[in-house]
Amino acid sequence: MAAWPNPALPLLLVAALLAFEDWLSTPSCSGGPPAASGPGDLRAMMVADLMLLGSDATYADRFFRDHVMYKFFDNSIQTLKPDMIVVLGDISAKGSELTERKWISVIEQFEGILGHYSGLPLLIALGDKDVGTCANLEGKFVSRRAKHLPGLDSGGCGAFEISNVSFVSINAVALLCGNNDLRFGVEKFMERESHHFQSLNEAECYPLGCEKREGSTDTSWRQNSMESGSGPVVLLHFPLHKFDAEVTGLTTSSEEIVSDHSSVFASSKQRGLYDRLHMLPANSTQYILQALKPRIIFNAHTGSFSDFLHADGTREVTVPAMTWKARGVPGFVIATFDIKGAVTLRCCWLAKEWHVIMGYLAFLCLTALAVRLSH
Repeated sequence: MAAWPNPALPLLLVAALLAFEDWLSTPSCSGGPPAASGPGDLRAMMVADLMLLGSDATYADRFFRDHVMYKFFDNSIQTLKPDMIVVLGDISAKGSELTERKWISVIEQFEGILGHYSGLPLLIALGDKDVGTCANLEGKFVSRRAKHLPGLDSGGCGAFEISNVSFVSINAVALLCGNNDLRFGVEKFMERESHHFQSLNEAECYPLGCEKREGSTDTSWRQNSMESGSGPVVLLHFPLHKFDAEVTGLTTSSEEIVSDHSSVFASSKQRGLYDRLHMLPANSTQYILQALKPRIIFNAHTGSFSDFLHADGTREVTVPAMTWKARGVPGFVIATFDIKGAVTLRCCWLAKEWHVIMGYLAFLCLTALAVRLSH
């Protein structure tokens, strides 16, 4: 066997590979380096639309995409130091078609991608690719999906308290459906949470001499005396409805990314159909805003990032897709909740898939050239 012309060349190649992988897996984030968390702050890594396939994953997924995604998560978590991870739906590319065993394999695939960070607190909201659409949405099926996800009830909703921050995860898929029993269950869940937060609001108010509300415990949003922004952090998969008076202005920030979920429509009728399929209806939007008085809302589905302010002052953030299977640049959001109620955001972007592929091909070509020179 011929010796390498330069004994240090193999070491240089390995060092080059490690440096390249470190570069490609380092996220590019807005706002410069992350600020140190203050006492009581909670930092959450918000991701969406992972589109995993579990045991049905191809060789390209298992030996390339999963490896690169593992490096992404590992480097991002080391760099940004989140206290928890939130997945805003579509953890699976076709979960609604999978058996329960294959659904579990999707969860296991994600845990493998997280590696030794799989022990971080994890919240997962359900998306339409996880449980299906209104045409085939069924309560028992959703229950079988939800029981394998942390903290979700049989309807796919959940309420969580982490570091004194309240989170409410809502099965937004069910809210798209008309007279569906699952939808009614989700609405009852929101009623209970509305009453819970109103009770907390009153309990904090009474010692300060606030006027006590008389009457029954009716949870209708019209009776909600909570201030805007005083409720929980709401987690959804679908964006809220945008009312005409709100969409005349611009969102506070956005990225020009086209996803597979969106397209250009030639008529207002087509635009209206798209909105009904990919945005919560107006009545559900109004109920969420008025009944829960969200501190902030996070959603996904569109594949792009936006930071939108509703007319009542509620902030709604859409998290980009963290997959190459949607067109555009994969990304995620780091949200920091401080003890004073403020929420600061950093949007981070990962390398484009073709950059990653070309980088690995270049390394393979260099390795092949070095081997050829050694003979």
